[in-house]
Amino acid sequence: MSRLSIPTVDNSVAGSKPLLAAVLKQLGVVPNLMKLVGHSPAALEGYLALNGALGKGKLSVQLRERIALAVAEYNGCDYCLSAHDYLGQNVAKLSRAELDAAREGRSEDASTKAALQFALRVAQSRGRVSDADIATLRLAGFDEAAVIEIVANVAVNVLTNYINNVAQTDIDFPVVNAKLAA
Repeated sequence: MSRLSIPTVDNSVAGSKPLLAAVLKQLGVVPNLMKLVGHSPAALEGYLALNGALGKGKLSVQLRERIALAVAEYNGCDYCLSAHDYLGQNVAKLSRAELDAAREGRSEDASTKAALQFALRVAQSRGRVSDADIATLRLAGFDEAAVIEIVANVAVNVLTNYINNVAQTDIDFPVVNAKLAA
């Protein structure tokens, strides 16, 4: 059971209701994470804005979902693993093998693997990556904008991992549990 309350959309604070209505319109459902973050309209607005902006960036939905899985596994966030496993299957159309590999920072595709390894280095080192880490990413075909977007995707996923780990948010997706100790 969640340690922080998860209000219904109707019982959410007034400032979050229009944001949650937009989520409902876009997704057809309002995930518990959104309702939980909606306790703070400022936090919900910030999360939705950054997540929405990154969706318009250079990185494909397939890569963004893989990064989300790798970071969630690293941080031991069952809620985010469950959500992004579902989204990876149903939105990004990734295979089970690629979803499982992403959780470990792997991929059959060398470029994707380089991006996932870099994303994990960012998370593990709290952003203090080496010149070699960046050089490896560049050799895999990623330009400076992509480097920034990978870091931003790590950051937005760390945000939701931490919120869900603090709250122990009730999972409203098919449940996936972290394999690794965070």
